[in-house]
Amino acid sequence: MKTEAITVNIGPQHPSTHGVFRLRVTFDGEVIQDVEAVFGYLHRGSEKLAEERTYTQVITLTDRLDYVASMTNNQAYVLACENLMDIEVPERGQYLRMIAAELQRIASHFVATGFLLQDLGAMATPLMYGFRERERILDMFEMLCGARITNTYMRIGGVFQDAPEEFWGSLRSFLDGMPGFLDEFDSLLRGNEILLARTKDIGVLEASEAINCSVTGPVLRSTGVAWDLRKVDPYELYPRIKFDIPIGTNGDNYDRFVIRLAEIRQSISIIDQCYEQIEAGPVRSTNELLFYPKTGDAYGKVEAPKGELGFYLVSDGGIAPYRCKIRSPSLINLTMIKDLLIGSKLSDMIVTLGSIDINMGEVDR
Repeated sequence: MKTEAITVNIGPQHPSTHGVFRLRVTFDGEVIQDVEAVFGYLHRGSEKLAEERTYTQVITLTDRLDYVASMTNNQAYVLACENLMDIEVPERGQYLRMIAAELQRIASHFVATGFLLQDLGAMATPLMYGFRERERILDMFEMLCGARITNTYMRIGGVFQDAPEEFWGSLRSFLDGMPGFLDEFDSLLRGNEILLARTKDIGVLEASEAINCSVTGPVLRSTGVAWDLRKVDPYELYPRIKFDIPIGTNGDNYDRFVIRLAEIRQSISIIDQCYEQIEAGPVRSTNELLFYPKTGDAYGKVEAPKGELGFYLVSDGGIAPYRCKIRSPSLINLTMIKDLLIGSKLSDMIVTLGSIDINMGEVDR
């Protein structure tokens, strides 16, 4: 039978592209022959806008990058500023940042896991379970800064304000209840035959390929590489905290799913240790709003939920960055999408894309 390949546009307006992301896919029947990723539909020009705002005002731009992980966006940027300006952060301020960042990691992983299962056809139940727990985290963010999504909580030299008294009760309740919820969530999903059939040995990424593509985060760790900036190049007060780095063995969609659940458990442990160690004291070393750093450059990075998020800043001595460059994990992790998808089928393509966990806000920065 004579056949010919057909090229299909998937997105940019499609629920399973996880944002305004377009894929031009060439099929032979249902088998993928070629893939072209097309970006740019959500371009905000954040890096260029940063040149026209003061160092403090730029924090609001970082919220809109990975908009389901605003706290870690704040953290990476203010760390870059503090490296540039040689500013020390009080210990209480660092603990509050770590608590906020780990809560954000939990919220982000729930969103990633929920939408992966939605892509598998789970009809919203696991997604809503994850969103229910995420709502508890957003309630705590609202206590910290008055905002739920675009937080702008962290500041150069610390955080916006100390946590109110009711925050600590909510946090303790969350920490006590989350392990039981995770056990239930895990037991419902890990052995599900549909999930196993659709994720095991599908979307396989080799460790060498991941390293060559500069892939980071759960996608890299699923290949067996124990690389986590909180361990290998620690920041804030992470050297005082004991936690493990969950890794996979196959680098497939299933491993990426399992690792995110394991990382939620580790984040609970990290927050619990911060809760026990934090002491009274100042939360911010400076209340200045305008900064005039010396001429030079600096890089600040964190282990964000999706991988290494970094800000490279260049100063000319003025009140705004001369240049700002963002190293976004969603963009870097997408560089190997073609290799992951060729040879698979359309239905597997949707699941593999969901397992990478991208956010177009930081892809199109």
